[in-house]
Formats: sequence, C-alpha cells, structure tokens
Amino acid sequence: METGAATCARGVIAHSVLYQSRLAVPSSAPSLPRSHRHSGLKSSSILGDSLRLTPPKSARACRAVGSSSSLAIKCEIGDSLEEFLTKATPDKNLIRLLMAMGEALRTTSFKVRTASCGGTACVNSFGDEQLAVDLLANKLLFEALQYSHVCKYACSEEVPELQDMGGPVEGGFSVAFDPLDGSSIVDTNFTVGTIFGVWPGDKLTGVTGRDQVAAAMGIYGPRTTYVIALKDCPGTHEFLLLDEGKWQHVKDTTSIGEGKIFSPGNLRATFDNPEYDKLINYYVREKYTLRYTGGMVPDVNQIIVKEKGIFTNVTSPSSKAKLRLLFEVAPLGFLVEKAGGYSSDGTRSVLDKVIENLDDRTQVAYGSKNEIIRFEETLYGSSRLNKAGTPVGAAAA
Repeated sequence: METGAATCARGVIAHSVLYQSRLAVPSSAPSLPRSHRHSGLKSSSILGDSLRLTPPKSARACRAVGSSSSLAIKCEIGDSLEEFLTKATPDKNLIRLLMAMGEALRTTSFKVRTASCGGTACVNSFGDEQLAVDLLANKLLFEALQYSHVCKYACSEEVPELQDMGGPVEGGFSVAFDPLDGSSIVDTNFTVGTIFGVWPGDKLTGVTGRDQVAAAMGIYGPRTTYVIALKDCPGTHEFLLLDEGKWQHVKDTTSIGEGKIFSPGNLRATFDNPEYDKLINYYVREKYTLRYTGGMVPDVNQIIVKEKGIFTNVTSPSSKAKLRLLFEVAPLGFLVEKAGGYSSDGTRSVLDKVIENLDDRTQVAYGSKNEIIRFEETLYGSSRLNKAGTPVGAAAA
C-alpha cells in the first residue's frame, strides 16, 4: 500500500505545478539543512524541492486593539493566509508550520476531488479500514511537517506512534492529526476534512487540549476552507481556497449564539442510555433542525460558520467511545471554544482532559453555552456552566 500511496502522490505533481505555488514564510524563519529529515519518510517533489521557501511580500501593518499584556490583532477580511498569520502571531516558526500545512491541505483537496475511493486491504494499528485517499493525505501531511523544519514530533490517527520530524524541541512543535476524517463517506461525495492540533515542544501526552498553541481543520466540500485558531489571537478564522490556489480570509467567528440546529452522533447509544434518548427527544419535540452528515468535521464546522447549534456524540454501556481525544476532540474543542462556543465530555471542557495515551477516547458535545448546559444537566443532573441554577435541561422543558 505504501507503493500505491507513492504512486498516487506522484499524480498530484501536475496539480502543484499548475498552481505554481511557493510555501511563503517570513525570511527570518530558521532553515535547517535538507539532511535533517525523518528517515522513515521518503521525500517527494510535492512537499520537497518544489516548495522553495521565498521571502513574503510586505504585510499590512498590524493594529493592536487590546492591552499590551495580551495583544489582540485586527486581522482583516480579504487578507491572504500569510498576511493574517503575520498579524496574528509573532511566532515565525508557527507561521511556517501553518503555511506548510496549508499547502498539504490544498493538495489533499485536489486528491479528494479526483481520488478513486475503492477500499483497500490495508488497516491501521487500531483495526480501522483505510482507503487509498487516507494514505495519501497521511503522507502529504507528514511531508509538510517534515519540510517545515519546525516540527519535532508528529503522529496521526493512521500512524498512531510518534514520528521524529527532525525539528527542534525549543521553539518547535508537536502535531497530531486526523488526515481524512470521514473518509468512509468520500465515495458518497459528502464533505470530509482534515483535523490537526499543534502543541509546543516535544510532548503529545501528559498535556491537555488547552495547551495547544493552534488548531485547524481543512474542509473539502463544495468549497475548500482552512479554519484556524491560535492561542493568542481572538476568534476562529476561515480561509477560502481560491481558484489560483491562494487562501483568502473570509470569516471571523467570535461568538456562538443560541439556535435550534442539532447534529446527533452515535444515535445507537440511545438504546441503552436513557438520558441521551431524553435529550434527542427534546430536540425533536422542540422542532430543532436536523443537520447531521455523518462527518465530524462538517458537523462541527457548521456550528462555527452558522454561529449556533449543538453536536453530540455520546456513549452507552453497549456503544463505547470512538472519538480520539488527541487527534479529533481536543483540536476541534480548541476551534469551537476560540470561536466563543463551549465543549463538554459531560462534566468538563474537553480542553481540560489530560491526554494520557495517544489512543485516549471520549464522548463529547460542542455548541453554545445553553446547549452545553442542557447537555450536561440532562445526562448528569447538573452543569458547571449554570451559575444561575435555573435548569435548562431537557427534563425541565
């Protein structure tokens, strides 16, 4: 299958040449020697020689709108990805990494649109079936991190072991990603996506989601978008992939309000989880609009874009947790909370859960404050967010 993935990878070279892109990073970003590579990954021209590092064009001046202790940058709609990042963070290594991942997402988007979606005999170490496009996305993202020269360790849902990317520990990052969340629905032409979280240094265990310095997702649907949140920059930001291959800033989300949209994952758990069954019945009785695709990325993305709604994925005695805290839940929790929303595992924010093992799994809900209060109160009788003490759970309706 590695041979097959490499063959697929060579097929995207023409697309990269068509765009004639360059991985633009600040000229002061460090450049490590080309020999500083992960020995387990073969080089390719996709994210190798064809991605020459060139100085950026001049970005518009940043305008501070916050206090000196916590600088908030006014990033403008219409900015390029590079212009936005230059305003949003002084960390040139982080800019370099996020630009590199943007290149990988762009190429992955093209391959998702053109990939053959037949199943393969290959399975990952968790026993999940992989599709050929999963392997290609996985390869592209590892290569992007390797050639960024600022990533120390990386691991993916498909390769759930730490891979040394050769970057520094001091000033560098470790990245965990799900290369193609929802790959089983690629053949039905549903929206799918990539998820990744960025932690400082060389640790991906013994940390929490709140320790992330950035998180992002790529959404491959009718539009290809790159949704980014940075620890020291307010809001969650959407970038649209234009025809010429550039990312353009098109939306900021800073608050998640109330609205009757629900995306109920793992509905089979309602069979032996009466509280979850009660919550779902509440949504139906109150005439919520069902917006569920079967893909976690589009279902969570709609909360950020529509600025309202609730996503749930609940466990039961016979339906155990499937969503992985490191690769999916924590990065998406970071995006939702930076957008002004909330997350919960039933009793606390998913960003406060310590990642003990790479394969840790959890139930989760994302949404507006009142929706998370309702989720926690219905499933567990109380909510940490309900300071007023007025019940908003399904049982109170």
